[in-house]
Order: sequence, then structure tokens, then C-alpha cells
Amino acid sequence: MLVVIALGGNALLRRGQPLDIGAQRANVMVAASVLAEVARDHQLVITHGNGPQVGLLALQNAALSEVAPYPLDVIGAETEGMIGYLLEQELGRYLPAGQLATLLTQVVVDPNDPALLHPAKAVGPVYDQAEAAALAHKYGWRVVRDGEYWRRVVPSPEPISLLEIASIRILVKAGITLTCVGGGGIPVVRCTNGAAGVSGIEAVVDKDLAAGLLAAELNADALIMLTDVDAARRDWGTPAATRIGAVSPHELRRLEFAPGSMGPKVKAACRFVESGGSFAAIGALDDAVDLLNRRAGTIVSTDGSDTVSTRPR
Repeated sequence: MLVVIALGGNALLRRGQPLDIGAQRANVMVAASVLAEVARDHQLVITHGNGPQVGLLALQNAALSEVAPYPLDVIGAETEGMIGYLLEQELGRYLPAGQLATLLTQVVVDPNDPALLHPAKAVGPVYDQAEAAALAHKYGWRVVRDGEYWRRVVPSPEPISLLEIASIRILVKAGITLTCVGGGGIPVVRCTNGAAGVSGIEAVVDKDLAAGLLAAELNADALIMLTDVDAARRDWGTPAATRIGAVSPHELRRLEFAPGSMGPKVKAACRFVESGGSFAAIGALDDAVDLLNRRAGTIVSTDGSDTVSTRPR
């Protein structure tokens, strides 16, 4: 099967951990061992989150008063390269190094997307309320409550297309275990007034929505979204919360999910299956193989069953 796996932020940096390279390497090492197990039996394309890394680099850049802060699209490109490098190093412990690659990916968005006027995507570390307020005042950030903490939020427009999709297809066809569309990809808009090319914008694209688009564009068999919970749940955060197992997109769309966490995963899963994908799965990193075999997590398919099938490409 051709499988697209989207690694959640917990695969790289768990909440409350220090934002240093040692912690990230240790977490990537764990993730790589799981990914390699999938790659031994399937063609694998990997994408990942980058929220903590984008926020950290933005904070570091803003601290250099003699240098104008780098825009979010440039910082996103930097994190794509860094995380891809770490993944390649750790995957190289299990897979042939010559069959690994990372591709910086630009994702086209609509310059008139309403989301650009309403920052809602959390990036960077968590802060207490006083620290968050001070940073917001100093750098002009918007901050919102995230559980018992506070985080910076930035605009997150919908992904429309992947500029490098032809290159991605070539690498996948060649059997390369590829990391691409990292952090949702680098958000760009097409130049206006008939000019050729694109330009970056001050935003980030949701990783799960971009992963769903990638999986659909590749005609992948499965989209697996790995996070820090074992499945999606009805009535999350209440005493009535119940785990969702096998489910159809129609059933899933009737439920409500948090827009900043499980909501994009559910939307990406539904869109992928509705585009013709065999199934999408949401669950924990440690359950990746069981998710692929439909033995764990939330499994989304047209008929809401656990029957495995593939499709021609």
C-alpha cells in the first residue's frame, strides 16, 4: 500500500519538554523506529507538524533587535529542513540511506481566505498568562488560552494545491521514503496581475489538512494521523466521552470536535476518504502498525467498516 503518515507534534516535542535539540532527537528516534516498521512493508510518505519549532525560531528571531524578524514562511522552510534532517538521520538506522529524502514543499493558499484575518493556529511553546501577555505586548502577537496555559496563534488558511506535487510523485514512484509537506508546507500565494511565480505569506497551513491533500493527490491507499491520544472521541472533555472506532465520513461530520486539535484531523480524514481513499486513521504513535491494519484508533472509511482494500494509481 501507499501510505501517508502525518506525525503530530508529540512525535517531535512533547508538551512541557524543553525546546532543545536533545529532546527532539530523542523523540524522533522513537518515531523513526515506528515509521521504519511501516516502511518495510509499504511505500511510505511522511509529513509532520512544526508548531513548537516555528514558534521557537520566531521568538529567537524577534529577540535580535538589530535584525528584522524573518517572516513565518521562511521560518517554516527552515523547520522543514531541520525536521527532515533529523528524520532522515534516525530512519537511516533502519532503512537504506540512499532511499531517503526530504523535499521542501510550497502549498498554494487563497490570498482572500478569511482565515488570514482571524489568527487561530497555535505555534510555539506554552506560557503562563503573565508571560504570554508580556510577549504579546512586546511583539504584537495574538495569544489565546490553551488549556491551563497560553500560546501564540497565527493565521492558518486552507491548502489548495502543492507546487512540488510532480516532484513528489517522481520520488514516490522511485521507491524513496519521502518526507515532504512538513508543517503543512510553506504557505504561498500566486502572483497577481498575470505575473509568474509565487510569494510567501505570514501564515502557517494546518499539517493534517495538508497531509490529507497530499494523500489525495498521490492516490494513496491510507492516511494515518498520529497524535498523543489513542482515538477521536465523542463529547471530548466531558464525563460522557466515548472512543470512536470504525466510522463513516457522514457519521463523523455530524459530530463536533475542537477546531485547534482534533477538528482538522477529522476534516482531513473525511476529505481523503470522500476523494476515493480506502481509509484514514487517527490514533497514537505507538499504535501505527495496528492503525494501518485497522486494529486500533478511529478508522474512517466510506462504509464505516474495517475492511482493508487498495486502489490503482
